[in-house]
Amino acid sequence: MTFSHAHLLGIEPLAPADITAILDLADEYVALNRRDVKHADALKGLTQINMFFENSTRTQASFELAGKRLGADVMNMAMQASSIKKGETLIDTAMTLNAMHPDLLVVRHPHSGAVDLLAQKVRCAVLNAGDGRHEHPTQALLDALTIRRAKGRLHRLNIAICGDIAHSRVARSNLLLLGKMENRVRLIGPPTLMPAQMQDFGVEVYDDMREGLKDVDVVMMLRLQKERMDGGFIPSEREYYHRYGLDGEKLAYAKEDAIVMHPGPMNRGVEIDGEIADDINRSVIQDQVEMGVAVRMAAMDLLARNLRARRAEAVEGA
Repeated sequence: MTFSHAHLLGIEPLAPADITAILDLADEYVALNRRDVKHADALKGLTQINMFFENSTRTQASFELAGKRLGADVMNMAMQASSIKKGETLIDTAMTLNAMHPDLLVVRHPHSGAVDLLAQKVRCAVLNAGDGRHEHPTQALLDALTIRRAKGRLHRLNIAICGDIAHSRVARSNLLLLGKMENRVRLIGPPTLMPAQMQDFGVEVYDDMREGLKDVDVVMMLRLQKERMDGGFIPSEREYYHRYGLDGEKLAYAKEDAIVMHPGPMNRGVEIDGEIADDINRSVIQDQVEMGVAVRMAAMDLLARNLRARRAEAVEGA
């Protein structure tokens, strides 16, 4: 299994073989997580610190569960009450972390590039749990695993990403990953929530849901990122749902066996109709949550192998 990276900061640096390596190992961890005894020892003896500068439910719980199931000592740092709030710089935080000798550092930060800066300053493996509008690599990987298991492949599919593209790091990471795996990607949303020159990314752009959803295999809905909006991007939530919310009438334009996805948390009646979200024949939203734990287990396992290998080489060379 080939995966030579020291960190997981984004999808951009990954080759298709790297993506496949993570997904193949994650498949094994899906099986482990469905057993009565869900523990392994890939991270035994290692310390994992979760630093979330933004609120999170699914991602933080998923990383915590993943680390504990692999045998790591897991610590969650309450960053809302941290020294950062008292004026400490990110660099000083990195120095403090180095003194604690962690092995794996999971970071979510509101500013793009902050996780990369930390990775340059700490002596451990860093995983990006979302940085600003930049990337959310493990979300794209868990989405990819969900698609691959539902469709039997992760290439040459027609995939629509719908909604608030402009503010979404999930959309960016998925665009990168799905493009690397040779899929045809469509972006659907109002012009106010669509970044300029998106056609340059090799995608098709639509502002009409029915036209954009025609004959797609996968419908990926996005949350309206109201916390990142500083103006009137939509007339009203009611109008947004009427034009861009996924309901049965709009979904009928997709293929009969098209699957429906959403990274969560969902705003029912805004981005997606509740009946569609709960339809076990179409919705794979709960599968995404399950795949999230397995993907994060796989990513930390692979990074820990590389960390141990580098440390062993350093000892031999000393």
